[in-house]
Amino acid sequence: MGGLSERDVAVLELEGRQWRTAGAKERAVREELGLSSTRYYQLLNALLDRPEALAHAPVLVNRLRRVRAARRAAR
Repeated sequence: MGGLSERDVAVLELEGRQWRTAGAKERAVREELGLSSTRYYQLLNALLDRPEALAHAPVLVNRLRRVRAARRAAR
């Protein structure tokens, strides 16, 4: 897994899925990972800065980094 924990990989895999509704994603976060939405996004944001996450899922991590940068620039 290259330095990522099982939970880290699960967060990246869940984030990479396609969701029909926001509620479905939030429900999956609770049921599959046992995390609150706030904690999930804290973990995801920290993962985006890790080179191991970039190596594991480069397309996803780069897309999410671009989205995060755009949101920060819009503030």
